[in-house]
Amino acid sequence: MLFWLINTLAALFLAILFAGILIPQILLISFRRRLFDEPDERKIHTSLVPRLGGMAFMPVIFFTMALLLGIDISMPGSRVMPAVIDDPTIWSFGFCALLMLYVVGLGDDLIGIRYRAKFVVQIACGCLLIAGGLDVDNAYGLLGINEIPTWLAWPLTLLITVFIVNAINLIDGIDGLASGLTSVMMLTYCIVFFWAGAYEYAIVSAATLGVLIPFFYYNVFGDPQKQRKIFMGDTGSLTIGMMACILSFKMINLGPNTEVNMFVVAFSPLIVPCFDVVRVYAWRLRHHTNPFLPDKNHIHHKLLAAGIPQRMAMVIIVAGATTFTLINIYLSTLININLVLVADFLMWYIGFLFIGRIKKRSRH
Repeated sequence: MLFWLINTLAALFLAILFAGILIPQILLISFRRRLFDEPDERKIHTSLVPRLGGMAFMPVIFFTMALLLGIDISMPGSRVMPAVIDDPTIWSFGFCALLMLYVVGLGDDLIGIRYRAKFVVQIACGCLLIAGGLDVDNAYGLLGINEIPTWLAWPLTLLITVFIVNAINLIDGIDGLASGLTSVMMLTYCIVFFWAGAYEYAIVSAATLGVLIPFFYYNVFGDPQKQRKIFMGDTGSLTIGMMACILSFKMINLGPNTEVNMFVVAFSPLIVPCFDVVRVYAWRLRHHTNPFLPDKNHIHHKLLAAGIPQRMAMVIIVAGATTFTLINIYLSTLININLVLVADFLMWYIGFLFIGRIKKRSRH
């Protein structure tokens, strides 16, 4: 176990180091080539800020993993390679899915890509995950469902893949929000995978967390006047969204656990972005607007409209997501998963009632 702990921590710190080196270079190129996210009436920022921070994500994660794997192979008694060989299809097809979304996100950040084309690629990526052996084949008692037959599991996996990827993409609306939420997610996955003995996936989670930490610093604390601020763009949000799919599906595939409900553990860190996108899409459909066009109805927009500063809104949402995750994992050891879901809806509803009251007071 000490060996795996050292490798997990090494992945975290190496990713922090490499991202800390690469992101400033991306900033330099972006400002020299004037590759900016232009402010408009829908966006919150008012300065010219590059949106290519996500360019660092996949290269840093893969470089970190490849470096650790190479070091392990060069030493006697390799342990990482046998673990990787146990799931070769997951690693190979997962790599392809990540690369596809990375390229699409990069193209969208540079020249723009229609949302229909992005949906097609996301569905293709979901097919790759299924080909690699990753699918949502067990609901662990949610709505009374346990094992899910293949004919239903595959389309359900495609739907959930597209849903999660877009939920992460759409929550990226204020500084530090997407990176903060996904950092909580990756920390949770890292701890749970390590606890469950799936050490290689704990290492991947740690490497992903490592690349998010320097980005969070530049995104939240960077000064655009000093050319030190950057956004992750679609390159980052789509890549992290696909990584969330791979890791959450793998967690479900680990099988039942006598102590916690793995379905709850896998999806609790995703509750805030997923609940938010459902609410926003429902609002758009109810008001007969295009559900795929952007607006200002997300949870962070509601907090800003209530007079809460941007950074404080980010802290509130990330803290709320952390609370959801910890409470859900604890409750899954005590009560039925369906009661946990009801509790989540109640907490979400009460939270929005509270935001609404703050918004009304700020108007008076």
